[in-house]
Amino acid sequence: MPITTTKSWPAGLPCVLREGHSTQHGSPLVRTSMASGRARQRRAFTSVPSVKKVSWIFSGPQCLAFEAWFRDTISDGAEWFNMDLRTPLGISTPLVCRFTDMYEGPDIEAVDSWRVSAVLEVWTRPIIDGDWGLLPDFLLGVDIFDVAMNREWPAS
Repeated sequence: MPITTTKSWPAGLPCVLREGHSTQHGSPLVRTSMASGRARQRRAFTSVPSVKKVSWIFSGPQCLAFEAWFRDTISDGAEWFNMDLRTPLGISTPLVCRFTDMYEGPDIEAVDSWRVSAVLEVWTRPIIDGDWGLLPDFLLGVDIFDVAMNREWPAS
């Protein structure tokens, strides 16, 4: 069951950098080794968290605002918050995130630029809803479908 929160990433702070942004998904599988050397496995969970390594470059005032927000709004990173993160789905719906530990930095980058790095836990793996995995050709052809729909059936 998804969770919700009313706390959000401050609108005046920048998005995460593409550089160094990586994702590790939790495993939905349970695997049992057999005496024969083979293994059995099954899906145990349909919703697992993802962990994202992220960084930001802040100006001096943005860094001050971030550190105050981190301390005061999300209780030094202990609470969940909404944040726009780019995924293959795009940036359409904010993801529910929290810090897994204290952030690193701020480390000076330029005259008044500061780098902050952190690991975020995302409540659930951002993936398309429904049974689209049964029809991968439709997803692979989505660009062609979009062009055909807009060219052949324009808005009336």
